[in-house]
Amino acid sequence: MRANRKLWAATTICLTAVVGLTGCGKGDDKAADPFAGLSADAIADKAVEATKNVTALHMNGSGTDDGEEMTLDFAVDDKGNCKGSMEAPKGGKAEVIGTGGTSYMKGDDAFWKSSGGEEGSSAEEAGAISTLLNGRWMKMPAGEDGPAAFCDLKSITKDMDEETPRKGMTREADADVDGTAAVVLKGKPEKNGETSTFYVAKDSAKPYILRVVTTGGEEPGTVTLSDFDKPVEVTAPPADQVVDMEQLMKAGAGS
Repeated sequence: MRANRKLWAATTICLTAVVGLTGCGKGDDKAADPFAGLSADAIADKAVEATKNVTALHMNGSGTDDGEEMTLDFAVDDKGNCKGSMEAPKGGKAEVIGTGGTSYMKGDDAFWKSSGGEEGSSAEEAGAISTLLNGRWMKMPAGEDGPAAFCDLKSITKDMDEETPRKGMTREADADVDGTAAVVLKGKPEKNGETSTFYVAKDSAKPYILRVVTTGGEEPGTVTLSDFDKPVEVTAPPADQVVDMEQLMKAGAGS
């Protein structure tokens, strides 16, 4: 499950967000520049500050984990609700939902066989997990790692604030992100060769980060953010479709 957390880490370090953008209307090239007189670094600071204070957002993007591509499509709000899907680097797809402080994951056979069990688990052990969870939701153990972390908006935006490089940036020609006018800020190359480019909504009231593209280095990727402040509606799965792995582990340890 560590790979799920790493996608966001790679996303925030490499980019800082994720998913398509909706709203804000059409840009006007002749409109006054809302960031006139501000440096690229100052614009980036405003964008991070605005984005970390939203009550909900939608992330969509792809990145690499140990040289293999992984994707994420996820919505989360500040009430602890979340839902989305992810594709594992080694194959397979899984759905994740969270509500009421509890998160659940349901993966297909390929997902559980490629990611089930602890690192070093045998094919037989991974297969057993796949059989146990076939068509069922796995109740996620509490903790900061894994898919459950995606249901914590405060943690996500905290990571974004702390891990978004925004020193020594330059402002490039403006662009468009899904119909929204955007200011383009290019970061200076890192020691490992990574370069991150940020697309910020050209809106003085809501200068949200719309997209981050990272090139070079070992973890290139693209993340787009959207649906800011849009509540996420989630319904917990029926109890008879849920497998509580934490309880199973405790039962196994006591046997």
